[in-house]
Amino acid sequence: MGFLHTWLLFTLVRAADPPCKLWGPPDIPQLRRDGDVTIGGIFSFHNSWEEMMPTFTSKPERPKCKSLSFREFQNAQTMVFAIEEINNRADILPGISLGYKIYDSCGSIEMALRASLSLVNGANGSQMPCQRTNTIQAIIAETSSTPTIAISATVGPLNLPVISHFATCACLSDRTKHPSFFRTIPSDYYQSQALAKLVKYFGWTWVGALCSDNDYGNNGMNTFIKAATEFGVCVEFSEAFFRTDPREEILRIVEILKKSSSKVIVAFVSYSDMDVLLGEVAQHNITGLQWIGSESWISDMNIATGKWQQILRGSMGFAIPKAEITGLKEFLIKLNTSSGIDLYKELWETIFQCKLPSQETAGSKIMCKGNESLNNVQNQYTDGTELQIANNVYKAVYAVAYALNSTISCSKWDTNQSKCLDEVLNALREVSFFTERGEKVFFDKNGDPAARYDLLNWQQGEDGTTAFVKVGFYDASLQPGFQLSFNNISIVWAKNQHQVPVSVCSESCPTGTRKAVKKGKPVCCYDCIPCAEGEISNKTDSVMCLKCPPEFWSNKWRDTCVPKLVEFLSFEDVMGIILVLFSLLGVSFTLGIAVVFFVHKDTPIVKANNSELSFLLLFSLTLCFLCSLTFIGRPTEWSCMLRHTAFGITFVLCISCVLGKTIVVLMAFRATLPGSNVMKWFGPLQQRLSVITFTLLQFLICVLWLTISPPFPYMNMNYYQERIILECKLGSNFGFWAVLGYIGLLALLCFILAFLARKLPDNFNEAKFITFSMLIFCAVWITFIPAYVSSPGKFTVAVEIFAILASSFGLLFCIFAPKCYIILFRPEQNTKKHMMGK
Repeated sequence: MGFLHTWLLFTLVRAADPPCKLWGPPDIPQLRRDGDVTIGGIFSFHNSWEEMMPTFTSKPERPKCKSLSFREFQNAQTMVFAIEEINNRADILPGISLGYKIYDSCGSIEMALRASLSLVNGANGSQMPCQRTNTIQAIIAETSSTPTIAISATVGPLNLPVISHFATCACLSDRTKHPSFFRTIPSDYYQSQALAKLVKYFGWTWVGALCSDNDYGNNGMNTFIKAATEFGVCVEFSEAFFRTDPREEILRIVEILKKSSSKVIVAFVSYSDMDVLLGEVAQHNITGLQWIGSESWISDMNIATGKWQQILRGSMGFAIPKAEITGLKEFLIKLNTSSGIDLYKELWETIFQCKLPSQETAGSKIMCKGNESLNNVQNQYTDGTELQIANNVYKAVYAVAYALNSTISCSKWDTNQSKCLDEVLNALREVSFFTERGEKVFFDKNGDPAARYDLLNWQQGEDGTTAFVKVGFYDASLQPGFQLSFNNISIVWAKNQHQVPVSVCSESCPTGTRKAVKKGKPVCCYDCIPCAEGEISNKTDSVMCLKCPPEFWSNKWRDTCVPKLVEFLSFEDVMGIILVLFSLLGVSFTLGIAVVFFVHKDTPIVKANNSELSFLLLFSLTLCFLCSLTFIGRPTEWSCMLRHTAFGITFVLCISCVLGKTIVVLMAFRATLPGSNVMKWFGPLQQRLSVITFTLLQFLICVLWLTISPPFPYMNMNYYQERIILECKLGSNFGFWAVLGYIGLLALLCFILAFLARKLPDNFNEAKFITFSMLIFCAVWITFIPAYVSSPGKFTVAVEIFAILASSFGLLFCIFAPKCYIILFRPEQNTKKHMMGK
């Protein structure tokens, strides 16, 4: 409703004919010049003001302003200079003179609004109450964001262009609220982005933040915090203050600075507010902080040359690029105090600390001598080296002039000024020109110029004064990775001049660890947790550890995935070497016994024990000992198929021979009975056929197993996390247990038959030794099953080899050791008579 009321009120003011004054006593412009077209200006010539208390008999008076600002005076004079320059040019607005009305807002929002209303209403202090006004075509205002927002919101409904030279609040880019606002200084949005990228560039993830408690500071800081958060920067504290706050509030902020753990302070503060804060900081001797400043104070000479140079040494921040305006310095120093302009007189008296002769009383000041000259004065008014803001005023005036030039017919109208303002506003949106320095001036759809900043670093010169050294540049129009750049000039830092300060809540987590946020703390405050086994982090400040691929495992430092140790029973292992030795020892014993039997093949004890089956049994035992070697070494597709089939077939061959010998013993004693003819049914031919038949059945089982689902090498990663067990997968468990079961069946049958023949009358009854060997064989393989199932890794293979060797040694020694003992050590018992016994 407030906005609607303002619009209606101004409509009434501009439509009134005659336009009667609604605002009481009008403000008188501090600087003015009549022209065909008038441009308004509002500057804070003074930093503060005091209200004049009216009496019952007196009329309200204009507030009294104080604390003259040299910088603002320079900005206003730049506007006058630009208008005078344009009036002297023939290529812009030919035949039309520009005039100006410049008001003093005294650093007050109320006074700025009052000045804008006076400009809109056309008050000049001399015209009659209902005289037609000479409406201005644009307003150059203002230095601060908050009064500029108020001015833009007030005159915006009238489509009156407002161009600011130093109002940087990003909120002014909102075209719905500020449809007629333009500016020649970049929005704080870009500066906030630049500050966030600067902080991120130097690795400062833990910073403090201060801002002015106004639209400039609050909006700028909100944008900075949002951008910094996206870059992973945490803000330890964010405090807003204003220069008029009670001293207790400023001291509270000073205490926060003293207790802060962050070493970098981002100050989005106006220069006047910064001046108040630094006074308290200096009293508490707070040094060693790295200050990062906004453009409002980072290039302000008053602060740089103040008594707190040591506090701000090494400060860094973005500022408007330096500029030169030809002829401006000469214009500034040719101040005409005899023109009757009170503001010029005040400036003169303030600079030279004297009273001009025209004053009635000199008071405490001496009278001016008349020989004073600004040529030898060095202050912010006469400074021609820091013209960044003045250049923005200069560009603003020229932008209005070029817009008026494109609507030159409208500029001469005395009627229908609303239509004229619309045309000027549209022309401003399309304006584009180059300054004499080659800088392109234009406005985007939001009324903002191109965002370019110099990165300044406060360095101490040889004479002890602070110098603003350009160490980098920021251009928002470039690609994100190239917007911030640095030159080759060394940067001076706050605490250690040549070392970048460190400002982090927690030190960087090294490789092999991950960040774990502390409970109740910002994300930048964390503990470094070592990665779990099997996980790594190969870069610093990892948020999470990466799981290694299945075939890999983390190294000792948890920063690299290395191939897992592949484990299998190899010939180089101690266990593998021992098993190979026992296997070869078994082969040696077997071959030795075969040699003994062959040498004594004609002796009764060899003949009596079926020498043909004995030699076949020794051959099969040799194969049994050798087949254990196939279980040692790196499993391959062929070795996996060979080891189980060779084991199954050779053991069946061995058990078949033992079974044949057992049957021979039984048949032999049956044949001694009168009338028995049983031996002809189990002669040598039948013995050979029985061995072949039993072995062939096992061979067929193995062929089916290998055909349907053969064993294959398998990398077992389930049993151990840190290493791979390379083993032979059975393929078909049924095939494996069928092979093993068939061996067990033959062994059980052999054991039963041998057990039945153990008491047959004979001095050398082989059935007793076969019974004992089968007992050992069965015991070994019965205990093998649980040991095989429960043994991990290569021990599974070792258990299987042990079972093979143990059962083979059992058969070898139980069956052949007694015979060899008699042959070698008791040859007197190796006779037919002794063998027949009873």
